[in-house]
Amino acid sequence: MAEEEAVGSGSGGSPEAGTGTSTGTGSGWRRPHGPLQRYYGPSAAEAAEAAPDPADINGPNFDPEVYLTKVRSECPLGQLLAREAALGREIRALDSDMQTLLYENYNKFISATDTIRKMKVDFRRMEAEMDDLAANMAAISTSSARVSAALQEGHRRGAQLAGVQALLRKLQSLVEVPGRLRRWAAPGGDPGRALRCYGRARAVLRHYRHLPSFRAIEDESQHIMADLARRLRARLRDDTLDPKELTECVEMLLQLEEPPEELCQEFLCHAGARLEAELAALETELPPPAEPSGAAATPPPPASDILDFVDRGSSSFVGTLCLLASSYRSLFAGRPGAGDERLAAFSCALTARYFQLLERRLALERGLGDTSLLVRALDRFHRRLRALLELLPGAGAEAGAALVARAARERVERYLRALQTFFMGCLGDVRQALAAPRPPGKEGPGLPDLLATLASSVLGQLKAVLAYVQLFTARDVAFASLPYFKGEFCVEAVREGLVVSFVRWLCRTARGFADGPTERGAPAAPPALLLLLARLCLDYEATTISYILTLTDEQFPPQDTGLVVTPGPSLCAEARGAAQRLLDHYVQVQGAAVAQMLRKSVETRDWLGTVEPRNVRAVMKRVVEDITAIDLQVGQLLEEGVRRAQSSDSSRRAFSVYSSSRAPARYAPSYTPSAPMDTHLLSNIQKLFSERIDIFSPVEFNKVSVLTGIIKISLKTLLECVRLRTLGRFGLQQVQVDGHYLQLYLWRFAADERVVQGLLDEVAASATHRCLDPVPMEHSVVELICERG
Repeated sequence: MAEEEAVGSGSGGSPEAGTGTSTGTGSGWRRPHGPLQRYYGPSAAEAAEAAPDPADINGPNFDPEVYLTKVRSECPLGQLLAREAALGREIRALDSDMQTLLYENYNKFISATDTIRKMKVDFRRMEAEMDDLAANMAAISTSSARVSAALQEGHRRGAQLAGVQALLRKLQSLVEVPGRLRRWAAPGGDPGRALRCYGRARAVLRHYRHLPSFRAIEDESQHIMADLARRLRARLRDDTLDPKELTECVEMLLQLEEPPEELCQEFLCHAGARLEAELAALETELPPPAEPSGAAATPPPPASDILDFVDRGSSSFVGTLCLLASSYRSLFAGRPGAGDERLAAFSCALTARYFQLLERRLALERGLGDTSLLVRALDRFHRRLRALLELLPGAGAEAGAALVARAARERVERYLRALQTFFMGCLGDVRQALAAPRPPGKEGPGLPDLLATLASSVLGQLKAVLAYVQLFTARDVAFASLPYFKGEFCVEAVREGLVVSFVRWLCRTARGFADGPTERGAPAAPPALLLLLARLCLDYEATTISYILTLTDEQFPPQDTGLVVTPGPSLCAEARGAAQRLLDHYVQVQGAAVAQMLRKSVETRDWLGTVEPRNVRAVMKRVVEDITAIDLQVGQLLEEGVRRAQSSDSSRRAFSVYSSSRAPARYAPSYTPSAPMDTHLLSNIQKLFSERIDIFSPVEFNKVSVLTGIIKISLKTLLECVRLRTLGRFGLQQVQVDGHYLQLYLWRFAADERVVQGLLDEVAASATHRCLDPVPMEHSVVELICERG
């Protein structure tokens, strides 16, 4: 305290202190009085000469902060408080002295007015007193500063005291930590609150562990938390924990500084068990997989549709996997032994099983069903899978996309089979309509109507299938943005796999009616069906194929132009080839039917013992009737065609049993049975100069060409049958009558009447060659019989 007072007083502690009468060196200048000098401060020169002392309370360089720091470091708290009280007393005393001084000086001023002399005498005294007053005022100011500094120091000491009290409270809370932990960490308590309490106290306890009291608190707390960790681990092995409870349990164990690698393993094991249970629940909805060695049995229909199955799988399995993956990342991020590769391997195995179950469920969709339902199911699956891939980029992204693509491709294949079945059903309807008996006076549907119905039904079904398949590439479908659905699906699955494959299958199926039965020697379809299919393939070649391909390219525009597609002309060529084969087969079947009648009529007749002809044989009339019916049938579907210009007397041309009708009539008497070698020679010479007739030449797509082919096959058969028979005179004459009758009616159906005439001439020549008594009938008689017939 004495030191403080010594420091506080200094040269300004007394009014008289520092009052000197030192004079200048020979200048006679009197220095200012000490109190005034102290009040107004030293001169600039003296201030420059004096060393700066920030701790000097009366100096010009006084710094309160430095002074207070020095006092706090040198004086205890009690001395500071005593000094504060002393300063208060000094301030009050100085105030009283100041008031007294003012009263005394006032009286003196009043008395000094009596005389000027007394005022001059007292002036110096008043000056001295004023100097003292200034000194006192300076002292008061200095004391006030010291009091303010002391008050600040008091406040700071108070803050330190508050800190000490807070520290005491913290120490008290540390002492209470074991009790709180015991209460909150007990079974049925609040373990999360216990962990937060322990986490706040753990660092302090470890820092002051070298102190026995703190060490005892820490040991007791660790024992309580170890017991909590054992209970949490036991709870971690409970299979009934949901993902949220599992995450909270593992998070508390990590806060207790349990080994992250062990916790990661237990977390994945528990999560795997839960996910396996959800997969097992999904598998219970599926029939057991068929054994490879067992007989293929039709599985029962699923209990729910594919959309419900995908919804359950997405909400249960995929949703749980996303939640567990997010929890794993938040729990074990950056921890040793718990990297993302373990989570990736864990999720890939489970997603692969989920994909297998989904594929098994998709395999149960045997029928076409509701395609929009399948598209919605695949869309939801893809969306949930995309959310999972944002957390786990390697969790079966390619396998999921391949599953969706495979499901879409299988549905397209089923649509192809459905189109094929539909087409065969339509063909069955056509065959039934062709074979149905017609009541007298009531006509059934004609071939144009059947063709229009068949073509429109097939085309309408194909367009409906394309509309259904287009659901897979709709804008609101998430998986439509996959590269497969922008390129390969449009080209390989739809255009090539569905449209082109169906057109080719249709052409092969139609052609099969011409190729297959021929090998077995019996037609499998009525001739009208062959003609109708030929016209259908011809229409496909002309317009339908280009229309279908254009429609497909518009609805499924491929973005990848590098894929190989089947050109339209190639398909048109296949359709035309099928139409040509069908039409050729139609000609062969119809020609064979007429030829069969002619062959039987020739083989079953006794040409040596027959009587003289009086009528045309009924089989020839039947041939003409059948050819006429064929002409009407073909004319319903094919154009007329072009005929060669005919002579004006085609129907009246003579039919000679010796040679062609073009032979001069004057040569006829020389062709007698007495000179058979000359007749053979003349016939052979005439063949050298006549046009060769190709019986089985390709048929053009017109009525005239079709009828010409049928007539050529029929007459060629008649020719070959006649060559194998031996005839008498009346047999030859019957052939002459029949040939003339055929000439009268068949020439109008052929493209060139010379073909009919040439074949009939060969028939007559062969009959003459095979006749034992070749005496022909008069031409007028032949005409009369034919006209009467």
